[in-house]
Amino acid sequence: MSYYVIYDGNCNLCVTLVRALETLDQGKLFSYAPMQDEQTLLQWGITAQDCEQGMILIDANEPQRRWQGSNAAEEIGRLLPAGSIFVDAYRGLPGMKWAGDRFYEQIRDNRYALFGKRSSTYKSAYCVDGNCKASNE
Repeated sequence: MSYYVIYDGNCNLCVTLVRALETLDQGKLFSYAPMQDEQTLLQWGITAQDCEQGMILIDANEPQRRWQGSNAAEEIGRLLPAGSIFVDAYRGLPGMKWAGDRFYEQIRDNRYALFGKRSSTYKSAYCVDGNCKASNE
């Protein structure tokens, strides 16, 4: 299986997390597209307004299977080696899912103020179409 991670390529926090995921996965399971790549997002019918609700994870084999926001973050964690142990424990604690969702929303809505905005959009070397040039600044 493989998955597409749609992230904010202008967000310092988002790019840091994508880079960490790239290092862990090295393109084996995940490919990436910044939310700013409107042309790529159109193939899945994703609009800029859709992206306002946070990162998106798409199952490459069944593109209609999608997760967004904190659900996408949890699913990515679950897919990592031994990640399901931690995600299942987190989901099993009363109130944690609710609190995690609220925390994600606060970070999402204030990400530029909290972590800053990049001057150029980060593009992963493990891009969705395989024909991208990474921007490693």
